[in-house]
Amino acid sequence: MPTARNARGIDILIYSQDANRTHTVQVKTLSRRSPVPLGGKLEGLFGDFFIVCRNVALEMPECFVLTPPEVRALAHKGEKDGKTSYWLQPKQYETLQFRDKWDRIGRGSITTLPDNEPNA
Repeated sequence: MPTARNARGIDILIYSQDANRTHTVQVKTLSRRSPVPLGGKLEGLFGDFFIVCRNVALEMPECFVLTPPEVRALAHKGEKDGKTSYWLQPKQYETLQFRDKWDRIGRGSITTLPDNEPNA
């Protein structure tokens, strides 16, 4: 259930097929390799997952799956003209720890299938 527009807060609500498990997701999209702007306060990061998608206009975008506490721990604090801003630098999020780690979120259903078939 994506949100309409670039609203603050949660962008996506996901839930399992049986609706027993739900997760909230914040998504940041980038057209190239660049820092992710996080705003003036890190308290605005909430939800269960924080996903950075970059190169979104290209054929093979890259995605990185983090949690808000990980983003807060990795955030870079900048100050200019008396204003504070936070950024997530590429070298902080583009690690193998986060790249395409969709398994951190889980699956929508858990079914028992033959060993040679993935879960649905």
